[in-house]
Amino acid sequence: MSFVISGIPASRFEHLVGLSDAQLEAKGVLRQTANCKPGFPCRVTLEDAEVGEPVLLFNYVSHHVNSPYRSSFAIYVRENASTEARFVDELPPVMRGRPIALRLFDAEGSLRGADLCVEQGLERKITAALERPEVAYLHAHNAAHGCFSAEIRRAAS
Repeated sequence: MSFVISGIPASRFEHLVGLSDAQLEAKGVLRQTANCKPGFPCRVTLEDAEVGEPVLLFNYVSHHVNSPYRSSFAIYVRENASTEARFVDELPPVMRGRPIALRLFDAEGSLRGADLCVEQGLERKITAALERPEVAYLHAHNAAHGCFSAEIRRAAS
């Protein structure tokens, strides 16, 4: 089963670019500077920010459904991110070397299962999940911190 892992569209955050720290803080957003790599995973580019690079930290609704499975948590976005990443049948850098939790959702946004990958085999687990007919899409989360990493869908045939 072929899959696509996509970053969040950069256009959702362009209204934050160029704001002062005080303006960002009024919106519940913090500007930080990446001080290690890995450590500041951008949800647009699906890469870790470089040391010294500015990032924005804010709460993001990753699963916008009208159900108990609605979900939001803190994420980082590189302040200069302009184009969302798209990976076909491969893992983006932010999912390599990190424990990843998968949440499997049906077309109505209800949880249909979950899985955890600590070392290797994430691609295999993604493929197996998408082979289940009731699964419409997956959400990947960093298992340790719980933050949303990316959405995963079947690739168009």
